[in-house]
Amino acid sequence: MRPRAAKPSQTGARVWRVSPDGVEERPDHLATEEPLEIRLVQEGRRRTVAVTMRTPGADAELALGFLFAEGVIAAREQVRRAAPCLDPKEGDACDNILEVELADGVPAPELAGLDRHFFATSACGVCGKAGLEALKLRVSGPVSAGPEVSPGVLATLPVKLREAQGLFDVTGGLHAAGLFDAAGRLLAAREDVGRHNALDKLMGWALLQGLLPLAGHVVMVSGRSSYEILQKCMVAGVPIVCAVSAPSSLAVDLAERFGMTLVGFLRGDRFNVYSGPERIAGALPPGSPRRRQRSVLRTV
Repeated sequence: MRPRAAKPSQTGARVWRVSPDGVEERPDHLATEEPLEIRLVQEGRRRTVAVTMRTPGADAELALGFLFAEGVIAAREQVRRAAPCLDPKEGDACDNILEVELADGVPAPELAGLDRHFFATSACGVCGKAGLEALKLRVSGPVSAGPEVSPGVLATLPVKLREAQGLFDVTGGLHAAGLFDAAGRLLAAREDVGRHNALDKLMGWALLQGLLPLAGHVVMVSGRSSYEILQKCMVAGVPIVCAVSAPSSLAVDLAERFGMTLVGFLRGDRFNVYSGPERIAGALPPGSPRRRQRSVLRTV
């Protein structure tokens, strides 16, 4: 069976634009949203582990990033193949099925846990995932000390991420996640209709590049920072997570428990630090403790 053409990331539409000048019918472009079934293949056995609503594009990265965050794989060497399904019996459904075949010798994952066939929407991430206590069983301790980043560097991140959002320019309907080094250089950016999918694609890219763990890096997301966002960054060893909007209470809990720096409302030269201010140069007044629980530091 010949490989199929990649599915488009945008879909054409007709709209009626209403303004004080009247009504105008015109073409428009929408962010494509379709299901992706992620199948795990091991010793000839296929198992569906998740179905997520995503924007087509970088599907292999999305699947690998998801499986890494869930603890199924830990390195690119554990994956023999990550590619669309080519089974003729599946027909057109192959367009939305991504198979990840594990390499020989990789320990079998906890299939009982994966047998849930859980459904992840583009908004909520992996709904029903075990909470903070279960996460502590997978991670031995806090993330690494990481770099110290200046407020001036942080202030440049939203603009750089926005400039990398090509699909957003066309559709206006996509989230983004960007990976930066400590000097503020953008290494990679990914877009998706779901914020957690954009981050999975970014982490899948980092896994394929052999960059994990991301101890010396900063992750910037275009929306809010939820528990799912912090969980994925924490597993990847990201010490500093920034967002344009606010964090959730559980995101702050996770950041504090695992020693992560969490920045919110990063807009222009102002932002809030919800956890780990010691990694932001000048964020702690002289004599302040290195870690402050349940505090919010605002730049002025």
